[in-house]
Amino acid sequence: MNAIILLISYHHQNTEKIAKVIANTIGAEIKKPQETDLNTLQNYDLIGFGSGIYYGKPDKNLLETAYKIPTLTGKKAFIFSTSGRLGNEAKFHKGLREKLQSKGFTIIGEFNCGGYDTFGLLKIGGGVNKGRPNEEDVKAAEAFAQNLKQQMTNQ
Repeated sequence: MNAIILLISYHHQNTEKIAKVIANTIGAEIKKPQETDLNTLQNYDLIGFGSGIYYGKPDKNLLETAYKIPTLTGKKAFIFSTSGRLGNEAKFHKGLREKLQSKGFTIIGEFNCGGYDTFGLLKIGGGVNKGRPNEEDVKAAEAFAQNLKQQMTNQ
């Protein structure tokens, strides 16, 4: 399987930590969207999109990348994120998921876990989710990636 992860991870590298676990499990390369020739995405069997969540949405640069991607009918993709607020994976990924689906992608999985967040006013109180992603989050990300791998093998 030929896989790539387009990743944006700022601040505490929470999402990068999860991206590395997924990439190691499925054998993917990790690249920043702005360093990727979007026309080469057609060469991949599986494309991941990862970002921290900012104001309830993935990073604006990742969303802009999704708008610029050419239509790739039948391509498989997955979305993952880390966030200070938990339990809203479907809502967090909604705009990105819909844009990717409009470009012909089939989303085969989504993952979100806590990430240490000191953005804005949270900094005053020392942040939220200190120590996250933790070992449990890493194990969940690995299980998620194993599921992706199995889906791609069984297609």
